[in-house]
Amino acid sequence: MPRKIRQLIKDLERAGFEFAPGKGSHRKFYHPLTKQVVIVSGGLGDDVHRYQERDLQRAVDAVKKHEEQP
Repeated sequence: MPRKIRQLIKDLERAGFEFAPGKGSHRKFYHPLTKQVVIVSGGLGDDVHRYQERDLQRAVDAVKKHEEQP
């Protein structure tokens, strides 16, 4: 069973991303330290697409890489 958008959002928030309010049906999350931005589309109960999983993983990896640097 595929993950849901609400689970993807929780993962983003756990990684330190914050919601940036705006207009429209898309949600914009940004990380205050790395300035990394992730756009999430779809309702909370919708299934996550592969590209959304990929975008999430890339964003989280970038945050981890940034935190490891001295």
